[in-house]
Parts: sequence; structure tokens; C-alpha cells
Amino acid sequence: MERIAYKGWNTCIQLTNDVVELVITADVGPRIIRFGFVGGENEFDEDWLGVTGGDTWRNYGGHRLWHAPEHPVRTYAPDNSPVAVEEHDGFVRFIQPVEVSTGIQKELDVSLASAGTRVRVVHRLRNTNLWGVELAPWALSVMAAGGVAILPLPPRGSHEGNLLPSGALTLWPYTDMADPRWTWGTEYVLLRQAPQAQTPQKLGTGAHKGWIAYARRGHLFVIYVTSRPGATYPDLGSVVESFTNARMLELETLGPLTTVAPGAEVEHVEEWALFEGVATPTCDADVAAIAALHSA
Repeated sequence: MERIAYKGWNTCIQLTNDVVELVITADVGPRIIRFGFVGGENEFDEDWLGVTGGDTWRNYGGHRLWHAPEHPVRTYAPDNSPVAVEEHDGFVRFIQPVEVSTGIQKELDVSLASAGTRVRVVHRLRNTNLWGVELAPWALSVMAAGGVAILPLPPRGSHEGNLLPSGALTLWPYTDMADPRWTWGTEYVLLRQAPQAQTPQKLGTGAHKGWIAYARRGHLFVIYVTSRPGATYPDLGSVVESFTNARMLELETLGPLTTVAPGAEVEHVEEWALFEGVATPTCDADVAAIAALHSA
């Protein structure tokens, strides 16, 4: 762990193990604003670099924590102020001030493996109100432009052996299944980020293989997430989602909807890994060829 300045922000925390590095903002956010191989490109999008203060929410990029369901006021509470940083045994904790408009306090616990590329992010929402609040932790990674998201579909089967449905896809009013950025496969859906795009796209589904991924320029960024059987999830049962517009693409994971009592908290955990030498997939066969790489 090292305190550094990063692209206009005076106070950031850098974690590195000589293979990959993370940079987490402390002047705003917190945002995990950088994740990548040491000396390599940032896998995340970056925006509003070095800007602080103000009462307007900004998409700085990187990785952030929200609470679902999405709402035009509650969701977009500004995170433009400094955060507290605590160094613990094996992880660093970032504590955001309580949101004035919601009474919710956000925390991120970030840990990096001593070797390799594995990262663990614990997302925590604490209810400081005098009443219970129904919400779900919602973790969003804003990926750099030019890649392809991979969303596994529900298990496949036969008509004779599977009379009941095995999963669902959540569509938004602006989701256009005829848009050429989509590739609809048998086992996977691919969503391509296109800088020339005129409209956004979004899709949600269950965590059918326990991961969602993004391939770009020979790298594969994988988020591993575990769903809770029988729990109720936001967005018509979505555990993983992907959104894209002309600037970036988001990989999103969600925890169950929970009524959090006053003074209580709820957690949501993601595990990350980053791989090299991975060709950008264009179809199911391409994804199958690289799936074994990160399934171990």
C-alpha cells in the first residue's frame, strides 16, 4: 500500500504486487479508478480526472458502489468529497461520508493477492436512518472503450427433459435486440462497445456460471459473483448486468434486495482476475475456447 497522487487527485491509494496494480481515490468516491497490469493500460474508463467538490454526481469511471433499484435522485447521490482510509491486515477499507439524501453509508474493502491478478472487493452498505430501508448492493465496473462483454446464458437442455424455464433476460425500454452490437449465442450473449453508437443498450440476467467478463486488446477481465438461491434480486431477478453507450461499457453485479434495519449493514462480494493473451470473442465457440482459462 502506498499513498500517491494520480492524474490530478492528490490523495489516492495504490496497491500492487508487481503483476497488477490498483489505484483507489480518496479525494472523491471511493472509486477504484485504475486496475491493470503494472506498466500496462488501465482496464477501466477514466473521466473527470482530478475534479473534486460540487453537488452534481459525476461518472469518474473506475469501479463504484451504488444501491439498487435505480432512482433518479437516490442513486445519483454525489460522491465528490474525501473518504476515510483505514489499513487493515490484508485489506484497505474506504469509508464514504453518509449520503445526506439517503442516510446510507458506503464502504469498500479492497484486497490484492500477494501474487497473480486476483482482487477481492467487499461492498458494504450501512443504514444510518431511524427506519428500515429496502435496497440491494450494486457494484459497477466502468470498462474502457473498444471491448466486448460476455454474459453467460441459463443452462441449456432439451424440450423433452426440461419442461420448465431455467432463467430470464431483463430488457430495458431502450434495449434493441436487433442492434448489431449484440451477438445472441446458444450459451453466451456478447455485447460490443462501439464509440460510434447512437443509443445505449442494457441487459440483465442471473449469475448462471458465476461470472461476467470483458475482453479487450488481448486482455480478459473477469468478475466472479455468487448468487443466493431463493433470494429476490432487483431488476426482475438480475444478478449480473451490462450497459454500454458511446463512451464505455459497464459490468454490473447485484446482491439480493434486503430491508436493512437501522444501524445494520449488508455486504456484497466480487472477486476479480485479469488474463493476458486472450483473443476478443465473436461467437460461442470463441468464448468456449477461453472459458477454461478463468474457470479454475
